[in-house]
Amino acid sequence: MTPPSDGMTIERPTRAPAIIAPPPPRVEFVGVRKVFWQGQREIVAVEDLSFTVENQKFVSIIGPSGCGKSTALKLLSGLDRPTSGRVIVDGVEVDGPQPKVAFMLQKDLLLSWRTVLGNVTLGLELKPLSAADRRERAMALIQKVGLDGFEDSYPKHLSGGMRQRVALARTLAVDPEILLLDEPLSALDYQTKLRMEEELIRILAEERKTVLLITHDIAEAVSVSDKVLVCSGRPGRIKAEHEIPLAKHQSPEAARNNPEFVRYFDLLWRELKTDVAV
Repeated sequence: MTPPSDGMTIERPTRAPAIIAPPPPRVEFVGVRKVFWQGQREIVAVEDLSFTVENQKFVSIIGPSGCGKSTALKLLSGLDRPTSGRVIVDGVEVDGPQPKVAFMLQKDLLLSWRTVLGNVTLGLELKPLSAADRRERAMALIQKVGLDGFEDSYPKHLSGGMRQRVALARTLAVDPEILLLDEPLSALDYQTKLRMEEELIRILAEERKTVLLITHDIAEAVSVSDKVLVCSGRPGRIKAEHEIPLAKHQSPEAARNNPEFVRYFDLLWRELKTDVAV
């Protein structure tokens, strides 16, 4: 374009920068209420339960016994339905069992008559895979959880920590996008638990999973989580939530040795103890 004869230049209109909306939460609870009945007695497990879990984040829920933490996982998995409110996964309201979601419980629930390999392939048998593909996927996970060489062993020959490794491999074998952990390490001795925490964090980071952990162990929550939600006594609701930066780019052991660890531990305990019965 020829500039005007008076020497002035014409400024070209600039295009406004595109506004990129943040992705929606992977998981969202919106005003969830769940009621159980014992005869004529109404028991409200959770009331106005609202929180979010972002994609590929590790979120823990801590709270007193009976506050509805496990109920929340059942609602998220689609194994139960809320009395009111909404549970949403990837923008879609949960109305039944979710193929994207898998559970790992406190008890390993291994089948005693199946070998390690047989237990890990259990969920894969429901998928349209050949026997060779099932074995390949299972063997890769058995190696990843540190049980290479034990694939032909039976559960009775394994320690508690080894059994939980099998349970983890079995859970990951079906390739869930969201992993629900209901105190999976609570029955282990302290040393084994610390080792399993290390392995769990490493493997879940490699597998790029979104994780929701239920735990009574404040130290565990602080050392493994991106965010910790504090649940009130029954009926459970989220009374506080805290971003925890200690678990990023370091092991749970390193997080425990971080000078900030005690500060976060004390903060969570102060909020939790008002709801803990003596």
